[in-house]
Amino acid sequence: MNMVSSSTPATNMNSLMSSEDNIQRTQYPYVTGTSVVGIKYKDGILLAGDMGASYGSTLRNKTVDRIQPIGKHSLIGASGDISDFQEILRKLNEVILYDNMWDDGNSLGPKEVHNYLTRLIYNRRNKFDPLWNSIVLGGVKNGQKYLGMVSMIGVHFEDNHVATGFGNHLARPILRDEWHENLTFEEGVKLLEKCMRVLLYRDRSAVNKIRVCFLFISNVLNDLLSAFFLHILYSSISLDLRFYGVNAAS
Repeated sequence: MNMVSSSTPATNMNSLMSSEDNIQRTQYPYVTGTSVVGIKYKDGILLAGDMGASYGSTLRNKTVDRIQPIGKHSLIGASGDISDFQEILRKLNEVILYDNMWDDGNSLGPKEVHNYLTRLIYNRRNKFDPLWNSIVLGGVKNGQKYLGMVSMIGVHFEDNHVATGFGNHLARPILRDEWHENLTFEEGVKLLEKCMRVLLYRDRSAVNKIRVCFLFISNVLNDLLSAFFLHILYSSISLDLRFYGVNAAS
C-alpha cells in the first residue's frame, strides 16, 4: 500500500514563507545621516559631520551625533542608516569590552578596529542583510596616525583624507587641492569647515550644525569640539537668472 504524504506543495510553501517572515532585515534605510569627512593633520586626526537625520527627504532631527569614540584610540563616523550605525556601535563596544577583560595592558588600536569593521560589514553583505552605512574610522596609537573607510559592501582603504556620501564627490576634490601633511589644527578645522559648507549648499540632506572631533598624537583620550553652526552666506551667492527659449521683451 502506497503511503501518500498529507502535506501539499502549497502547505510546504506556506511553512517556508512563515519561517522567512521571522527574519528581520533592513531592506531600505529610513532615518539616515549624510556625509562624514576625515583628514589627517600634523598632530592627529580630524573628523567632521553634521548632526542631521533625515526621514526620507524630511529633516527629522538636528541633534544626532554620528561621530563617536571607540576605545582609547579611535573615532568612528558614519553616514547612512542610523539604526544600523547603532548596531555597529553595540558590536564594537562588545569587542572593546571583551578585549579589556583580558587586562593585559594592551588595547585595540584603530587598525584593528578598522579590520574588524571590514569583516563585519562584508559578512553581512554576503548574507544579503547589509548594514546600510559607510564608515570613517580614524585614530592614533603609539604615535601613528590611521585613517580609513569602509563602504556598505565591504570596500575599504586607507588614505590621508576620506569621505562618505556626497563628500566623495564634493569634498574630496577640495581636499586633493588643499590638503598637505603639515596642516596645523586650525588649518585642518578651517579646511573641514570649507568642505562642510560646500556640502551644505549642495546636499539637500545636510544641515548647518556641525560636529568636529579630533585625536592628538600626544593624548590617547578622545576630544570633541562643541557643535557649531555654519553661517549661511547668502550675500556671497550671486543670482544669475537667465531665460532660455523665452523672449524677455515680449
